[in-house]
Amino acid sequence: MTIDFLTTFFGWIAVINIAYLALATLVLTLMRGWVTNMHTRIFGLDGSELKLAYFNWVGQYKIMALIFSVVPYIALRLA
Repeated sequence: MTIDFLTTFFGWIAVINIAYLALATLVLTLMRGWVTNMHTRIFGLDGSELKLAYFNWVGQYKIMALIFSVVPYIALRLA
């Protein structure tokens, strides 16, 4: 594996992760009622518990995407 291959790989992984994060955020924001009703029926959680779970999930996904895809891409671009 070359540095160019790894840079390209982590660049695309970063794009995919950021796009998925943006899509998930839009769905949770624009379709809140439908998503909350669906997850309430599936998991039996209260609406306020689901809002906290969504917030935690989006925050943790954002941190993981930054650490495991964006930071390696930036480090490889600087190398």
